[in-house]
Amino acid sequence: MPYERTGYAPWSLTREAGVQSATVDGTIQVPQYIQPVLSTGFIDENGNWKGTRSSDEVFKKLAKEIAVPNGQPILAPGGDEPYIDMTGFRDIFIALKVTEGGGSGFAIQAVMGTDTEPFANLTPVSAATVLRGNQSQSAPGDFENIFSEGAQTMTQDVWNIFSINDVLRNWKNLQFKITNNTGATSDIEYAFMRIV
Repeated sequence: MPYERTGYAPWSLTREAGVQSATVDGTIQVPQYIQPVLSTGFIDENGNWKGTRSSDEVFKKLAKEIAVPNGQPILAPGGDEPYIDMTGFRDIFIALKVTEGGGSGFAIQAVMGTDTEPFANLTPVSAATVLRGNQSQSAPGDFENIFSEGAQTMTQDVWNIFSINDVLRNWKNLQFKITNNTGATSDIEYAFMRIV
């Protein structure tokens, strides 16, 4: 098939008159090839540009809490940006590196982020409270804790990486409450990677 073909322009006087051939040139060149298209976003119903999300390629918000006492929780992430925005993301990896791993390990809960950050247009939010929602097919009318691990033992001094699939999708103001239940003081390093 040739790269281009000749056709009558749909707005030409020749086509309007119903003539299939004419001595006056009312033709245009019509490209005949397939061209890939890359979509980087869309215009929403309000006329705002929304970029297409892609998965994080590396762990982000790497931070460290020093000498966390037994029974003491930390909120992660902290610092200048103390929340994770999961808008457009489906899954998340959390990575923890601890200096103690015994006892009852660590409790890890998904909680509402800081009250200084709105959830969409709502502020203040109930900061550090366990996220609740309808996640179970067996009890469709009940609100449940969305993610709450009571006792996760870990190997010390290496990165322990955990995948949380689907349940935190699109949560706009997210933190994790990580409680040291090892029976000893522990350093806690943490990092996160979001997946589309």
